Amino acid sequence: MPNAKVLSEKQAIVAALAERIRTAQAGILVDYEGITVAEDTELRTAMRKDGVEYTVVKNTLTRKALDQLNMSELDSHLNGATSLATSADPIAPFRIITEYSKKLGDRFNVKAAFMDGKILSDAEIADLSTLTSISDLYSKLAGSLNAIMGGLAVCLSEVVEQKGGVPEAPAAE
Repeated sequence: MPNAKVLSEKQAIVAALAERIRTAQAGILVDYEGITVAEDTELRTAMRKDGVEYTVVKNTLTRKALDQLNMSELDSHLNGATSLATSADPIAPFRIITEYSKKLGDRFNVKAAFMDGKILSDAEIADLSTLTSISDLYSKLAGSLNAIMGGLAVCLSEVVEQKGGVPEAPAAE
């Protein structure tokens, strides 16, 4: 039986992990066994650059945190070497982990993932990994909206021309 100090430390770790998972837009459990220190350093640098929190986690403590959040479906994936990537950007962890998974092969694999508290299927994980970053998606949306507004302005201009121009304002008395 662990002493009170060790028990309270573990409870604090579980609480912090549960809060991290609860507040994250997305998260991925990864099997990282077999990667080198240099590969891990490169991965962590890429993660930090995109605001992804990436840490090695203990399976038992992670299981307790997931159970607190009613995400016990992920318990079966908590075996072997496990790391957790979480982020406020729902796309970044998927994009980075998929890139490294392709690069490192069987030594780095996605075990499971969640988004907004929902467990994702393998197909959903694959779909999300093909998206660009959230800021790129916002840029594309802004560009699309700008094109629509420009088209509307041209259309209204043509209607005004067809009607004979802008009517004169009545004279002020």
